[in-house]
Amino acid sequence: MQPGLSGINLGKFLIKRVVDVVKKDMPNICVFATLSPIPGYRQWMLSKLASSEMTGSAFKEILLRPEEEKALMDASGGSDLGSSGIEVMWNVLTSKNHEWTNSPNLVSALRTPMMRLCARYLMKEKKRGKALDSVANFHLQNGAMIGRLNWMADRSQKGLTQSAGIMVNYIYRLDNIEDSAQAYQNEGHIESSSDFRSYIEDDNGEKAD
Repeated sequence: MQPGLSGINLGKFLIKRVVDVVKKDMPNICVFATLSPIPGYRQWMLSKLASSEMTGSAFKEILLRPEEEKALMDASGGSDLGSSGIEVMWNVLTSKNHEWTNSPNLVSALRTPMMRLCARYLMKEKKRGKALDSVANFHLQNGAMIGRLNWMADRSQKGLTQSAGIMVNYIYRLDNIEDSAQAYQNEGHIESSSDFRSYIEDDNGEKAD
């Protein structure tokens, strides 16, 4: 960054510029949404799976529910993908050229746990009080809220490598941008839609804050 730009939030400047351009042609629009990548998710997921395999049962983090594990085992069809749901997920997500995307059964079985855990990653995994995911942090600090997760929205090699194809909508509501940005900056509070919060509630078994 050039010295003269030090301290300037270029993200907010660029977003405002885009909003101004769009509103010039369509002045009635007051809500804007992105379709964004989740670059850190798959790597985070692999680290969780590896840790789960190595950790003693008393300290093991619960990643899969019984019905999710059963669905994964059924989808693997008794193949050599693994003897547990965790092992199947690891082998699937590390498969050469993302071969799992060619199996409708595996794609279907992965959807529920991968979407639920993706919501956990975006909402709860923090670094110094802010979202661990770099793209999430960018949008949240600029006043966006997390809108919706989109399964298999990016089937490119990059999208599958970064997030198993999941993408997320960040929503900018012009009447709430400053308040959301300030709450995130000061308290690490993340605004999210009811659709997104349903994953968090499902993950916790209780309502999200």
